[in-house]
Amino acid sequence: MLSPELLRDLRELLPNDRLYSDPTDCYAYAYDNSRKIFPPDAVAFPITADEVQAITLLCNKYKTPLTPRGRGTGTAGGCLPEHGGIELSLERMLQIITIDPANRVIVAEPGVLNQSVQDAAHPHGFFWPPDPSSAMYCSIGGNIATSAGGPHAVKYGTTRDHVLGLKAVTGSGKVIKTGCYTSKGVVGYDLTRLLIGSEGTLAIITEATLKLTALPQATGGVTAYFYDTASCATAIIAIMALPQIPSAVEFLDKGSLNLIRGRFPDMLPPDADAMLMIEVDGSLRDITETTTSVISACQNNGLLNAEQTGDTATLWKTRKALSPLLRDIAPKKINEDIVVPVNSLPDFLKELAQLCDNYQITNVNFGHAGNGNIHVNLLIDPDDEDESRRAYQCLDNIFDLVIQFNGTLSGEHGIGREKRSYITKEIDSATLNLMKDIKKIFDPNNILNPGKLFP
Repeated sequence: MLSPELLRDLRELLPNDRLYSDPTDCYAYAYDNSRKIFPPDAVAFPITADEVQAITLLCNKYKTPLTPRGRGTGTAGGCLPEHGGIELSLERMLQIITIDPANRVIVAEPGVLNQSVQDAAHPHGFFWPPDPSSAMYCSIGGNIATSAGGPHAVKYGTTRDHVLGLKAVTGSGKVIKTGCYTSKGVVGYDLTRLLIGSEGTLAIITEATLKLTALPQATGGVTAYFYDTASCATAIIAIMALPQIPSAVEFLDKGSLNLIRGRFPDMLPPDADAMLMIEVDGSLRDITETTTSVISACQNNGLLNAEQTGDTATLWKTRKALSPLLRDIAPKKINEDIVVPVNSLPDFLKELAQLCDNYQITNVNFGHAGNGNIHVNLLIDPDDEDESRRAYQCLDNIFDLVIQFNGTLSGEHGIGREKRSYITKEIDSATLNLMKDIKKIFDPNNILNPGKLFP
């Protein structure tokens, strides 16, 4: 429960339509795409950086948890107010402050949608490369909080590679400015990259200077079908060894293909057990050369068919439909976004299949194979206690397997609350303690998104 004094001070700061305290109103901010529910005691909707700072200072004064939130599309529970307190929704900070084609920059507030940035950049011949599947609905602030990626990260990188600078309010209520407006700048520590991916545990983003990239002249696609996953994984290694890097390499396993067949029966070859959706971009000449090289790289004994397609829009529509389709066959999924080195994919996928068979857990895999980022989906019935127990035992072994292959537990979803108990598999105690010390400097009273990231 909030102290009456804090609620009084918040009501003096914000009008009634920007402060919810009724439990019914607050409930819409109690969950994200992890499907866990933790209702806040109140929800505040700042529209200026000054208001963000004032709310943060009040939460410090009354030692009340403050949980930043974008649009709630995250899957790791990073914006859930586990300890109650104030949910700080940034969804009404919607200004695109600057569009600067000459410097290839957009300056935007954290509530601006990813798609709104794309729409603003496109008439000037640019785009912002981070493209998570929730781009239509997710916010820039949320993208920065998790260093969101997407299919095109294989060529263009993740959010961390496309932010020049930030304005933010630390957990102690201090206003800071990181980075710079120019593409070159090496003054001081790189606090921008520290804040990106920190999941709202260090500071609240109030403004971001985003680095834009020129739209390619053209795009093209290749679809490749394989008799088995091993042959598909071998082709991925060959593709990524090419000097011409594709803009996206998406992998779909047998379970994924069966989901698509259930909705679109005539779309796929009946004997294909794995598929690659490959996009290439650049000049028209680049498209021709890269497409030819990619099709050649797919040639192995397990290849069923590889062909050029000009309709990349259909490819992405099919790929982005996969996550919703998973709900057709299981009431719950444990959705992880592990990453392993590309040349480890054949062995990793083989051992992953063995683990799931051993624990008798249905498993569907797809993802951004060009950088080894696989979305591992363990499909379970949450009412079956034994199946849930086996699934989490299987997950624990999967994470061990990822580390054995020199991989990482999360490529783009973040740690949040869902993976915090596993973080010590990847990060040693000395490094983890240093991270905790950094947290204390930014947030000495531990009010900002408490309990996230760390075990």
